Amino acid sequence: MDENEYRSAYQGINTLKCVFEKSILTQNCGCRFHEKFNLAEREGIRCTDEDAHKNCSHFLNSCRKQAQFALHLTEIVGNLLPHSKEVQVQKGALLGLAPDLPNLPDTRIDDIAELIDKAVEESDGNILAYPYQELIPSISHHPPRPRRSRRKKHKD
Repeated sequence: MDENEYRSAYQGINTLKCVFEKSILTQNCGCRFHEKFNLAEREGIRCTDEDAHKNCSHFLNSCRKQAQFALHLTEIVGNLLPHSKEVQVQKGALLGLAPDLPNLPDTRIDDIAELIDKAVEESDGNILAYPYQELIPSISHHPPRPRRSRRKKHKD
């Protein structure tokens, strides 16, 4: 399957793509509304709740805009970030919503939707009114996931 066929099939299967897909695929985030699927030996995540998807989308888009300076980016084209920066924004923002959790790459977040729901409540039902500037320190200080060596270490 070439990449164009894959993208076409992916969009057909995943009509409500989870915006936190990258964080969930790191296997240390979860959500009560996520559903995994496999396509051509790859995993994807879809959302099963339209309202939760809308809140998550607004939340993450606002976090990206607010974190642009902290990420040392001059512009974000079409809400697309490099993979490591996207995970940094997603996981850093979620950990900012849960200040009692350590800001580490392997910190487990069990339910993303629950954290977003709390943010909606704190902002009187309007996720766009949330004080995103409070999340910037958590995003900018979220360490990248340690790189894994592709080489196997040989013992002498």
